[in-house]
Amino acid sequence: MNKCLNCTFWSNLCVGAVIQILDILQYACGLKCCSALTLNQNAHFKVSSLKNSPFFTWQIKGAALLVGISLLLSGCSQESPVETAVVVTQPPAPAYAGTIVAVGDSLTAGLGVAEDQAYPAQLARRLRAGGYNYQVINAGVSGETSSGALSRIEWVISSLRPNIVILETGANDGLRGLDPDLLKTNLDRLVGTLTAHNIQVIVAGMLMLPNLGLEYTRAFSDIYPQIAKKHGVILIPFFLDGVAGETHLNQPDKLHPTADGYTRIVETVYPYVVRAIER
Repeated sequence: MNKCLNCTFWSNLCVGAVIQILDILQYACGLKCCSALTLNQNAHFKVSSLKNSPFFTWQIKGAALLVGISLLLSGCSQESPVETAVVVTQPPAPAYAGTIVAVGDSLTAGLGVAEDQAYPAQLARRLRAGGYNYQVINAGVSGETSSGALSRIEWVISSLRPNIVILETGANDGLRGLDPDLLKTNLDRLVGTLTAHNIQVIVAGMLMLPNLGLEYTRAFSDIYPQIAKKHGVILIPFFLDGVAGETHLNQPDKLHPTADGYTRIVETVYPYVVRAIER
């Protein structure tokens, strides 16, 4: 309706303008045809010409009316570029049942492998194949310690809005020989912050290399089940189960999995993720 009203307005405006122009041309035509001109004493011109002929006047204005009608019809028959742009819509974004964010260090980021071969990407494909329409976001940062994870967890919550978080952290704490109590405190705060926002948490347990001593490795490994039990969250006993120490599943540094190694990790992680989804 608005489109036709706009067309009518502009057509009427065009008709008026044409009539005015034709009136001027009509006046000029009368002069050109040597109409009778008389000059009065005040030096004013008086026109008595074909311009005053009713037949000529109606002929000219009739032509103008036809021009206006044709403009009205042609204007209303054309699509407005703006309206066409409004009609064209973007395809809808995929509707996910929820968002899973994988928080961790290089083991999550996928150091040394293609992005689509890191475990979060492989997990997303595995979930789709299993009928779970969940988005999986890789929020891994290579070299990060549990302190680094704690420093950015609020950003993860506010920006990525996860329903489920797979928390894999602490390996770099252990490799640097940091105090296990620091890891315990950070992990406790991490899980507490996430659960306070009603986010399902899956804690990925980690084991440390034996060359750091029996006391250290035992204290390190005990942290994960303790924190999971305290907060009532899901625990993966050992994130690298079946991969650690397997040469063919690790890169030459013997620390970071290959693409096949990540496939094995997904086999470990998948059932725990399904449990979190069903919760």
